[in-house]
Amino acid sequence: MSRAEHLPPAFPDRAPWGTAGKLRAWQEAALESYHAQPGKDFLAVATPGAGKTTFALRVAADLLERKVIRAITVVAPTEHLKTQWAEAAERAGIRIDAGFRNADGKTARGFKGVAVTYAGVAAHPILHRNRTEVRPTLVILDEVHHAGDAKSWGEAVAEAFAPATRRLALTGTPFRSDTNPIPFVTYAPGPDGIDRSVPDFVYGYGDALSDAVVRPVVFLAYAGQMRWRTRAGDELAATLGEPLTDDLTNQAWRTALDAGGQWMPAVLRAADRRLTEVRRHVPDAGAMVIATDQTAARAYARLLRDMTGTAPTVVLSDDKGASARITEFSNSEDRWLVAVRMVSEGVDIPRLTVGVYATNASTPLFFAQAVGRFVRARRRGEIASVFLPTVAPLLGHAAELELTRDHVLGKPVTAEDGDLFGPEDDLLAAANREQDGADLSMGEWQALESEANFDRVMFGGAEFGLPAAPGSREEQEYLGLPGLLDADQVAVVLRKRQADQLKAASRRARREGSVVQPPAAARPVVTSAERSALRRELHTLVGAWHHRSGAGHGSIHAELRRVCGGPTTAQASVDDLKRRIDTVRRWATAGKPS
Repeated sequence: MSRAEHLPPAFPDRAPWGTAGKLRAWQEAALESYHAQPGKDFLAVATPGAGKTTFALRVAADLLERKVIRAITVVAPTEHLKTQWAEAAERAGIRIDAGFRNADGKTARGFKGVAVTYAGVAAHPILHRNRTEVRPTLVILDEVHHAGDAKSWGEAVAEAFAPATRRLALTGTPFRSDTNPIPFVTYAPGPDGIDRSVPDFVYGYGDALSDAVVRPVVFLAYAGQMRWRTRAGDELAATLGEPLTDDLTNQAWRTALDAGGQWMPAVLRAADRRLTEVRRHVPDAGAMVIATDQTAARAYARLLRDMTGTAPTVVLSDDKGASARITEFSNSEDRWLVAVRMVSEGVDIPRLTVGVYATNASTPLFFAQAVGRFVRARRRGEIASVFLPTVAPLLGHAAELELTRDHVLGKPVTAEDGDLFGPEDDLLAAANREQDGADLSMGEWQALESEANFDRVMFGGAEFGLPAAPGSREEQEYLGLPGLLDADQVAVVLRKRQADQLKAASRRARREGSVVQPPAAARPVVTSAERSALRRELHTLVGAWHHRSGAGHGSIHAELRRVCGGPTTAQASVDDLKRRIDTVRRWATAGKPS
């Protein structure tokens, strides 16, 4: 019997409460599905933290024992993941050479295979094809969506591994919604006629949550006032979370993430307080900040050092020492890790329970990868807490966490899709470059000041909370959630705390003669698309009034601002736009007052 028979459900820890003794139920089902498939290709989609590595190594062990294959090639996105795969395989009794380089040509004696990166395959696809042809080989394509990152990568993977005896493709994140086909993935037309990927086995976050395989995630969103100077020298101000144009949203978001303002320090302090509460029940719990670039990562590390008195671990890029620093942090009881890219995908640090999403990456792919770093469950009742800026794209991704996204072919990608991955590729490339010098492309843009306020909690598709100042009792009510609660208990506690807040706010409003702020569920973040629709409706009505009255478009807009108040249309809130739309409609039916 192979050592793989005794694999724990997931490395590096034992299975959490409620899972099978050897393989988790989903892994057993996936294994049965794999052996029932007659073809050489198999695509398994399983949520981060579910144990894809264990499933794949069990498949490999079975195929080796049955002599279907004699060699294994693991293709991973990063150098660190190569090492992680080799260590896991070693525990399963399968020796994988993670130090293999194209220049080596072949592995040393005693290895059953190699672990390489997609970039390494793209650099010499013929070499890997020749290696695949020599012996019957299983190719494990980890996070296979990376084979669609660039045409050259996809072509290289197709060329190198076409002769493979078996190919097992794995992914735990939403596929890219572009038109680059992923090699060895089957596509079929959907009801709308658009081709989509067809997985052979799916184990989503919702399923994993029900099985207690992953942690439930509580999202804590923070809004606040932002002020910045544009390249043209104009000073603008906006409230993060209010409906704005895409450009204004991005600039307000960027202002919030500036380490020199007050928004980031307030959110980091809140996250650190949350970590302290979690560590009452989970003593080794850790936290991570995901930064946009290296300059920001260093700045956040300084803030955390000043707040906590201890310098956090900093991982800046996929350099020689990064893997060692990640491993050291994973095996320690240190509180904080600050990173740019290295831990955004695939890297397992199971003790991470608190995260700060301090990056302007807004694609579903990157978001899912980032949140996936916090969901691996180790025991019953652990929950994850992720701090976010209150911006519509991120809150939308948080609300859709349990959905599975198929890779789409033939679908034109437009800016309105909100699913563009080019900016993410640029971001990750920039994250691996030193950015100590001035960025001349940014011109005169400058963050001037920022303030934070607690906005809402998102959990299980519902929203909770009233706006609250950092450090307030109201904020602390949510930061102080116990570190060990199951999903049902979390929902009960959140509902009770919101009810208590509403009662207290009502009593205060009666005393002060003020108005109670609506709870989060009544304060949806309006998307830019919804706001754009209102602007289009207003412009249409203004055009119709122009033809009826003969007044110029500019003078009509100016009159609406005079009557209804508020800024220019470009900066107008949804309420401003709705008031102006109603006003023009009244003019059309009752006539414009003189």
